[in-house]
Amino acid sequence: MDEKIVIQPRPVKSPGVAAILSIIFPGAGALYNGLIAKGVLYILIFAGLVTIQSTFGGQPFKALILAGFYFFQIIESVNNAKAINLAAAGEKPAETGKTEVLPDLSVPSGSVFWGSVLVVIGVLAILANFDVIRWETLWDFWPVVVIVLGLKLVFDSVARGKKNGKESR
Repeated sequence: MDEKIVIQPRPVKSPGVAAILSIIFPGAGALYNGLIAKGVLYILIFAGLVTIQSTFGGQPFKALILAGFYFFQIIESVNNAKAINLAAAGEKPAETGKTEVLPDLSVPSGSVFWGSVLVVIGVLAILANFDVIRWETLWDFWPVVVIVLGLKLVFDSVARGKKNGKESR
């Protein structure tokens, strides 16, 4: 009697670990799942929500928003871990009405442009914090950000058009 024993491979991501990490530090569950942008965004949102708790009044609602976000990011991390495991097993995640691309960690991502934008924002924030420049002065130049983003979109469109062998209009 030859019995074949099938051993299920261990899941790629543990929903329990994702939940515990999210409970300890909001956004860490998303980082564990490989969703780096989402994790960083959750950390920034949580920091912002904690910061506004002591400013500008409206207290019961701000506390409810903070609590709601805290529990949302825990549930979201668990659901993302389950979806990653289903995708790794070759199954389709249950239809939730939204489409989210699961991370493919083998493909490098990012661009020099967005990295440069973050460096410039960081340098300006440090200069403003040390009173080298004033925050009010920075706000006077916010249209420059719109112009730079518009130019990047135009250049990307032209580059795609040349790559495809036709000019984009």
